[in-house]
Amino acid sequence: VQLQASGGGLVQAGGSLRLSCAASGRTFSIDIMGWFRQAPGKEREFVATISWSSGSTYYSDSVKGRFTISRDNAKNTVYLQMNSLKPEDTAVYYCAARSGWFHSVSEGEYGYWGQGTLVTVSS
Repeated sequence: VQLQASGGGLVQAGGSLRLSCAASGRTFSIDIMGWFRQAPGKEREFVATISWSSGSTYYSDSVKGRFTISRDNAKNTVYLQMNSLKPEDTAVYYCAARSGWFHSVSEGEYGYWGQGTLVTVSS
């Protein structure tokens, strides 16, 4: 499985961005796709996950109500709509995929990773 993330950029606080993650290869092996992020000087942290089949979602408390994860199965693509962005959302955002139906928040549970896309939120 190969994952290609895109959509990052510079945005002012309060603004919006939409990230995309296109999957290719053995996509039939994917059950859960997720987004993680890593801010400068910090460890990578969980953001959101979505079930490839059911569309069920799970969010970290820090983004709940502001971010929305969705998927387009026909395009093998997952999106992360980010609204009401804050400077503390500044990070490199990574998409990831795993087999197994659990909405894991642990990066060690994900076997496939995209290259990351930088989101910078200015105050």
